[in-house]
Amino acid sequence: MTSLDHRTPVLVGVGQASERIDDPGYRGLSAVELAAAAARSALADTGADVSAIASALDTVAGVRQFEISTPVSQSPLGRSDNFPRSVAGRLGATPARAVLDVTGGQSPQHLVTELAGTIAAGGAEVALVVGAEAISTARHLQQAADKPDFTEHVGGDLEDRGFGLAGLASRQMLAHGLIEPVSQYALFDNARRARLGLSRADYAIAMGELFAPFTEVAAANPHAAAPLVRSAPELVTPTERNRPIADPYPRFLVAREQVNQGAAVLMMSVGAARRLGVPEEKWVFLHGHADLEEQPLLEREDLSAAPAAVFAVRHALELAGIGIGDLATLDLYSCFPIAVFAVCDGLGLAPDDPRGLTVTGGLPFFGGPGNNYSTHAIAETVVRLRDQPGAFGLVGANGGMLSKYSAGVYSTTPAPWRPDRSAELQAALDARPRVPTAIHPDGWATVETYTVQHAARTAVVIGRLDDGRRFIASSDDADMLGRLLEGEPIGSRVHVRSFGFGNRVAATPERMDELFPPRAPGFRDHYEHVLVRRDGRLLEVTINRPDSRNSLHPPANEELAEVFDAYFADPDLWVAIITGAGDKAFSAGNDLVYAASGRPMWVPKSGLAGLTGRESLPKPVIAAVNGFALGGGCEIALACHLVVADETARFGLPEVRVGLVAAAGGLVRLPRTVPPKVAADVILTGRRLSAAEAESYGLVSRVAPAGQALAVAREVAAAILAGSPTSVRTSLRMMAEADAIADTTAAVRHPSPALDELLVTQDAFEGPAAFAQKRKPVWRNR
Repeated sequence: MTSLDHRTPVLVGVGQASERIDDPGYRGLSAVELAAAAARSALADTGADVSAIASALDTVAGVRQFEISTPVSQSPLGRSDNFPRSVAGRLGATPARAVLDVTGGQSPQHLVTELAGTIAAGGAEVALVVGAEAISTARHLQQAADKPDFTEHVGGDLEDRGFGLAGLASRQMLAHGLIEPVSQYALFDNARRARLGLSRADYAIAMGELFAPFTEVAAANPHAAAPLVRSAPELVTPTERNRPIADPYPRFLVAREQVNQGAAVLMMSVGAARRLGVPEEKWVFLHGHADLEEQPLLEREDLSAAPAAVFAVRHALELAGIGIGDLATLDLYSCFPIAVFAVCDGLGLAPDDPRGLTVTGGLPFFGGPGNNYSTHAIAETVVRLRDQPGAFGLVGANGGMLSKYSAGVYSTTPAPWRPDRSAELQAALDARPRVPTAIHPDGWATVETYTVQHAARTAVVIGRLDDGRRFIASSDDADMLGRLLEGEPIGSRVHVRSFGFGNRVAATPERMDELFPPRAPGFRDHYEHVLVRRDGRLLEVTINRPDSRNSLHPPANEELAEVFDAYFADPDLWVAIITGAGDKAFSAGNDLVYAASGRPMWVPKSGLAGLTGRESLPKPVIAAVNGFALGGGCEIALACHLVVADETARFGLPEVRVGLVAAAGGLVRLPRTVPPKVAADVILTGRRLSAAEAESYGLVSRVAPAGQALAVAREVAAAILAGSPTSVRTSLRMMAEADAIADTTAAVRHPSPALDELLVTQDAFEGPAAFAQKRKPVWRNR
């Protein structure tokens, strides 16, 4: 090894730690304590002076725990605010650099690859990758009277890379209950079953046969959370203990996250290893590596495959200069069967390969310690390769929903550092065709894949409309659930309909009508959150939630959507005014208190107040703004044709101050209403505009004396009612058409069919006739 560059990266120490709550000597260690125990083992594993190595540590990279993996994750027993330095402190180390990586099971292998490259470039000499979870302990002790406090406040810099969740979830997925990994992976496995033409029973057998050997490995692993051998039939046969979770998975096939496990990998430059006295028999080299990402779930061409994972493994093998047959050990991330099957399919690897597909026992049996599983896989691989000098081992680390994949090929055989071509491969993956999606699908469709969430008795369906667009929908209809759990639903015809609260599927349009009876436009006798007053041709609508500053929650928005549906459909109503109850606020927008309660937040397809999302407002709507029009309240006003504001009114879009954005039209309409720089000021700083300032910019059409916004709005409505309703409607339509044409001359010349339709109306004849006869016209609205 004397010819190696002194900066060549090498793995020199690995360690693991674990405890089970029912084991003798259970100590209830925190995640930091488990990680520190694993790190001590890794330092000791080098066979060199532990204190000298700890002093030499210049980089500690932490794998993010589940309790800090999403914005809504909880830490029931507290946590460290600087995990890497908490671990380093227990080792007596003071690293110059501390890193907390993004969420995802790819993180351990990604960090090893990244830090190996950093060492090769001279940016570090001694680096530790470490992670741990104490999920089982947190669950076990959180209700205890003397529960421990794992909170730690640690000084020092931290390179916190954030959650890294972009592209892993969408509003569509969240709205349809596609939140938990088990449901998302179930979609992939069902898609694969259909692609292979297997029955449910046959596919269940295949899943059991895949994972049964994993249980044998787990049973021999002292760190396994479930060290018990199970047969293939036992794994897939539903019982009280092995209850169905999400079709096709029973509990035994689902990653086990209730674990207490930690693992660490120590890396050095060859120069540092020699200086610190690490014996060469401890050295393991990273021969090949790759880090790739998949397209967003709903845009992937084939939901039964994982091309990013396959490409990553192929490239890592190519870089190492070996083939799949040259590997002595493999560990394929195994949170669910499809994570293994998809890689096997792409590589031509038999699921029953005699070498085995795991060195730990896999996530359902060894345990799935959050994002840290593959640190354990790397540790086990290193130990095995030291016992087989010159052999090669593969670690495939999966993150997200078959979303991110990091692969590493290891061997004791010395090898120089070789940069990978992941960026080039990623560009090719990104350039693949993407499936177009439909946010609001309606009509006949074909089921592409599905799952049934058994506890909630809810189905999630991904399908294709007849025009090829993909959609996501859900159903709790017993008839639909029965169809999905029997026979072969994939490829069958269903009917999908979109609502503000989400998309739903049913067997037929008639069944959909039974479940969601169509509502003909019309007014109710009573509303809970809205006041409606009809005065001849004028409709007055009052948001009646003064105690919450007329903020809007789903029930209020639904009532307002119904009211405006009725208004636009009623030929005897020609003008509408919307205002807020009381004198404090027109509307404060979305009810954030309601949202914070955890109840579902949704808006009708027609948008906030039934106005901001409509394709058109064919009849005049006037906003009478009394007080604050903030956030969604301002967006409602922007959607109206005219705004009459009390002189005390204030307008603003403060969403950035609460971590949100004005997505109900504010970001689009405000820059088109006021000067762009003013709009940017209001949007980016949350600044409020007075009524006078808003009028000067054109947001407000008239300013009324204090307390007189509604009275002045009525005067404006009366002026509109004096004109021809057909002319008013045609004017609105033609203005909307012109707004879509950038060139002024082209817009003027645009041959609007609305004008042709107007010229054959009774009102078009009545107006000139009344003028000639010097009488007041009698409008017919036709």
